[in-house]
Amino acid sequence: MNLFDMIGPVMIGPSSSHTAGAARIGRVARQLLGEKPVKAVVSFHGSFEKTYVGHGTDRAVTGGLMDMGVDDERLRRSLKLAKEEGLDISFRPVHLRDAHPNTVVVDVTGESGKHVTVQAASIGGGRIMVQYLDGLEVGFSGERTTLVIRHTDAPGAIAMVTHILSGVQINIATMRVFRREAGGQAIMAIELDQRPQDNLIAALKILPAVSDVTLLDQI
Repeated sequence: MNLFDMIGPVMIGPSSSHTAGAARIGRVARQLLGEKPVKAVVSFHGSFEKTYVGHGTDRAVTGGLMDMGVDDERLRRSLKLAKEEGLDISFRPVHLRDAHPNTVVVDVTGESGKHVTVQAASIGGGRIMVQYLDGLEVGFSGERTTLVIRHTDAPGAIAMVTHILSGVQINIATMRVFRREAGGQAIMAIELDQRPQDNLIAALKILPAVSDVTLLDQI
């Protein structure tokens, strides 16, 4: 246990789980979308569903979707700011089987029409765990710089990605790979010890099996 574990994050709001964690979830969803969001449906499970108004969880997720950090004073006014900026956001309850009590599902659409669905949990002290991306299990925390790579489940796809990373001396802290079926859609979630340069991201994007690469900075 470190000092952060004991005192929690610097943040706006009454609860590290219900506000700081929720803001981080919204911000991860924004980064995974990769563009300005114009519509979002936010579904709250468990204790989030029961207390999201009183604890400001709705404002926190909204602020995160607008790329606000957990200590941004604008979080308190995020619902008003979202309306002014044309973000159509709504909230509803959801009941998920075997999910953490502080779980939120964010369905968000960007200005180009791109859409992502992110399910994540706020697990305490402002920490989060992103569990699913568009229905595929991913399992990353956002505490490290993370590459999220969508690709076809093809022989050599993982080897090509790791070869490029090792070639520029970037160390992998954790790596998880998930797929729906053999030969189908898959996702790599790779937490890194260093932030890669833009030219490396460009090199990953042109790999034969890769359809999309998102770089998540520490949230």
